[in-house]
Amino acid sequence: MALTYQQTKLVKDTIPALKEHGEKITSIFYKTMLIDHPELNNYFNSVNQKNGRQPRALTAVILGFASSINHLSELVPKFERMCNKHCSLGIQPEHYEVVGKYLIQAFGEVLGPAMTPEVQTAWTKAYWMLANMLIGREAQLYRDFESWPSWRPFKIDRIVNECDDLYSFYLIPQDGKKLPRFLPGQYISVQIQVPGGYFQSRQYSLSEAWREDYYRITIRRDEGTVYSNSVSKSFFNPGTVSNYLIDQTAVGSVLKVSHPAGEFFLDVNNTSTMPLVLISAGVGVTPMVSIANTVMESQPGRQIAWIHGCRKHVPFEEHIGSLRKKNCNFHTKIFKTVINSADRPGETYDYNERMDLAKLKPEELYLQHGGTEYFICGPEDFMINQKLYLVQQGVPASRIQCEIFTTGDLAFKQG
Repeated sequence: MALTYQQTKLVKDTIPALKEHGEKITSIFYKTMLIDHPELNNYFNSVNQKNGRQPRALTAVILGFASSINHLSELVPKFERMCNKHCSLGIQPEHYEVVGKYLIQAFGEVLGPAMTPEVQTAWTKAYWMLANMLIGREAQLYRDFESWPSWRPFKIDRIVNECDDLYSFYLIPQDGKKLPRFLPGQYISVQIQVPGGYFQSRQYSLSEAWREDYYRITIRRDEGTVYSNSVSKSFFNPGTVSNYLIDQTAVGSVLKVSHPAGEFFLDVNNTSTMPLVLISAGVGVTPMVSIANTVMESQPGRQIAWIHGCRKHVPFEEHIGSLRKKNCNFHTKIFKTVINSADRPGETYDYNERMDLAKLKPEELYLQHGGTEYFICGPEDFMINQKLYLVQQGVPASRIQCEIFTTGDLAFKQG
């Protein structure tokens, strides 16, 4: 049921105060909720809890929703990202009951006397408007998952060191059943048990075209935030799951895996012949491999430009080179910041600098085509900058997809 005019006004009137104390709200919320419901530690990213990213994301979502409460249709694409992630983690309707209770309590603690019974009723109603939107969409996604709605055991069949601290894991289902198709660009969640008895889950892009007997993910070690001085170097909040997978698993280890999900994908049901431009940096290469391999197999005549930025090494360099040699429709441009003696201009790299799309000719980005599709994956600032450049060149935002794993700040910055 929609809010009344007066309730909408009450919600919007409290937004400035809630924004001012946003991080305090979410700190109170998480602390009290996780003390009373420690089992929910199984669903929240412990590293992002420590570095403050998850609290900031929740604040951005709630307040972004409240600010646009009269124009909810505009928020649907942003919530699609959240719903996919929730389903990859196994979030259920009963979890919304718990979150709503502690979130409204946190609002009350921050607002003090301003949290009148009328304001509390308005915010509770607003929260359930949001929750029911998400629950409804998540129910649809779970139905699409059919017989795989929860965690499924997979065995590590092979581990390949692609370059530096980047490893590919080949995962085969323990039950031996044929794997469902996924859309190239999507991800799976991998769950491990950590000291203390809780579980932690992370999303990793599938880095290969669909195969009926295995999935492949490619993982970069997350060392955390670096602090160094003249004497030593330290790392704060290193990645719990990536380091565990790289250091403590081996061929034969069993992992819990979720059904493929994600709203960043190439629609293979749309047999468009328009060019594709894949723009990546670092480990952002992983969904691009899945997209490129899928298109090369199903539409070898389709034009693809792959622009990648890296420091020293290009992940999957040999494979990307073979695609370029086998198919004249596959083109690459590589930006490298560190060149070594084995590098060859025009072959292993094209530009000795950070990625700058302005260095490329318009035709190399297929800017002259009115239907070119653009996919961008990499660090958040990188994606924002590349998307901004394309928009400035006249590319509609609707033809640009960015792979955004967060459900908060950046999700609401992107159109």
